[in-house]
Amino acid sequence: MLALRPNCECCDRDLPPDSEAARICSFECTFCADCVDTRLGGRCPNCGGEFVKRPVRPPALMARFPASTERVLKPDEPCAA
Repeated sequence: MLALRPNCECCDRDLPPDSEAARICSFECTFCADCVDTRLGGRCPNCGGEFVKRPVRPPALMARFPASTERVLKPDEPCAA
């Protein structure tokens, strides 16, 4: 089951579980669409993998299977402004 991490690892933008802007790689590294497009060139800086739109968990299942609240932030290269 996906963790649905709550933020972009680059800019710390909030990415709620229903966000259409969330992107993940196969290791669930989580970034916002803006950082993926403008800073990362479509490749994960952690593993080199591709990004895909993160699926949205159906609201009826969120109580039973909540999203993660653990924030991950790695503002170093290539995320540095």
